[in-house]
Amino acid sequence: MGNDTIANLITSIRNTDMVEKGTVRVTATNITKNIGRILLREGFIEDVREHQEGQKYFLISTSKYRRRKKRSYMTTSKRTSKPGLRIYSNYREIPKVLGGMGIVILSTSQGILTDREARQKKIGGETLCYVW
Repeated sequence: MGNDTIANLITSIRNTDMVEKGTVRVTATNITKNIGRILLREGFIEDVREHQEGQKYFLISTSKYRRRKKRSYMTTSKRTSKPGLRIYSNYREIPKVLGGMGIVILSTSQGILTDREARQKKIGGETLCYVW
């Protein structure tokens, strides 16, 4: 039985936002690196970097907060496709989160993409998570 690294990443970011800690350290895999880059590019987190301790690689993420209120830009995230239940959709059936205000992260044949990129390239794939 393996670990769900995507769920660990999403849950760790959500938990640190709740306690306003700021930084998260999770194990680095290719999928978590790509999801971290997407969250950075979309403006949900402030910084992502890779850190090595001995033989292990970790991904360190810094949350992005609003100026006056100590609230994170990422209000909620939800893991949709799980190891026990995979959810696939073609490009016409990719759901919109909050009418396009949030993003859907997909695993496609061309890599990890957001819902907008997948619709533009007309590619479907596995729906990994919702972020808004």
